[in-house]
Amino acid sequence: MDYKYIEQLLERYWRCETSLEEEEILRTFFSQEKVPEHLLQYKLLFSFVKQEKDDNVLNDEFDEKVLSIIDEDKPIKAKVITFRYRLLPLFKAAALLAIVLTLGNAINGAFSTGSGSSLPVSVANSNKTSEGPSVAKTDSLHSDSLQHNISVTTSTITK
Repeated sequence: MDYKYIEQLLERYWRCETSLEEEEILRTFFSQEKVPEHLLQYKLLFSFVKQEKDDNVLNDEFDEKVLSIIDEDKPIKAKVITFRYRLLPLFKAAALLAIVLTLGNAINGAFSTGSGSSLPVSVANSNKTSEGPSVAKTDSLHSDSLQHNISVTTSTITK
């Protein structure tokens, strides 16, 4: 008998060009009792695949175990996350930043020399209280140092 078609299918099978139907034809052919001698070496491969399909079927006991696990009713607890809880990491970061800045200012004050010499002139003058008329109403500067007489007087601002 000529087994040319089976040999062609085998060649295509090794090149991974067979369809599922053609592979089924090969499995059916090699599951027969009488297989030619030159093709006998492939019988174990194709009969093994068919035998494994039949042997690896899950039984009813497995189905019962899986269904018993699935059917167990476990209460699902929903966790309510409030807006405050969501912002908690932000609060922690702000508190940490406030602590670091406070400690930094305290250390800077402890190691600075002089009284306010490190402050800019505008900041140093802003802390002084002036006595007398309001700065907005009159602004006058009288300076007499050594030989320089500077007298600046501005007019009163009226509305």
